[in-house]
Amino acid sequence: MSVRLPAFSGLTAFYASVRHGTLTGAARELNVSQPAISRRIAALEADLGCHLFDRSRKPVKLTQQGRDLAHVLRASFGQIEIVTERLRRGGAQGVVTVSAPSGFVGSWLIPKLAELEAEFPEVTIRIISQEYGDPERPGDVSVRFGLPDEGNAGEARILGTGVFPVASPLYLARRQGRTDGFGGMTLLTMEAARRHWHDWPSWFRAQGQDMPDDVRLMDFNSYAMMVNAALAAQGVCLCWSGLLNDFLESGAMVRLGQAEAQSARGYYVAAREGLAARREVRDVVDWIVTRGTEVAEAG
Repeated sequence: MSVRLPAFSGLTAFYASVRHGTLTGAARELNVSQPAISRRIAALEADLGCHLFDRSRKPVKLTQQGRDLAHVLRASFGQIEIVTERLRRGGAQGVVTVSAPSGFVGSWLIPKLAELEAEFPEVTIRIISQEYGDPERPGDVSVRFGLPDEGNAGEARILGTGVFPVASPLYLARRQGRTDGFGGMTLLTMEAARRHWHDWPSWFRAQGQDMPDDVRLMDFNSYAMMVNAALAAQGVCLCWSGLLNDFLESGAMVRLGQAEAQSARGYYVAAREGLAARREVRDVVDWIVTRGTEVAEAG
């Protein structure tokens, strides 16, 4: 018995809305008006006989039915994207796309690219760097920052749980090497991502302290920018265990004391659903997990 599938226009409108987080972003991607997106989603809900969004509060959130459909579409459209890209490349094999936050790419992955290429010389590595808040662009291998996803059994944490402050030796030299307190320091922040990150106020609370009144805050919207500012001796930033080890080992950064907070948030890696059977994808995931564990333990 065949099953009548929903209209493709409704599925694409819903999926684009989920990825962008707004109807406006979905409309821009699909080159239609925002009311057209609303109508397509309403028609899809009518066809399925359920609400995909909980509109009783702002901002709207996915219902359980919406999360279920989004989960399936993410895997399905992901497979279409990969096959389409492969066909456009003329069937080229051995290409693995790694999608990751810009901070992870710049601070952890790029310093290890030579190792990765030496380990898998037959594989071409393609990297997609994503800023916080960008529409999702999943790769064959996806690295994300956040809380554990209990629904993804194939996902693995790749860095430690400790969060501690680091700075450039040049910045500390300007303070005559003082690392005994934070008073008067410039603290580099990601205020815009506070709900998704460990910020300075929560870090100080974990130490049983209040943030000093005389600190200066410098705000960024990406972790990569914040790390670059720290390397340029502009202030102190927070570091997840293992993330900045290359800079710490080279002396470009130093840790300030031994105090650290513990965070359930962290970096997680997984093969995109349905791709674990590809040997080169599985190999790259395993390599990232192994290196991430080694680096975190060394830190």
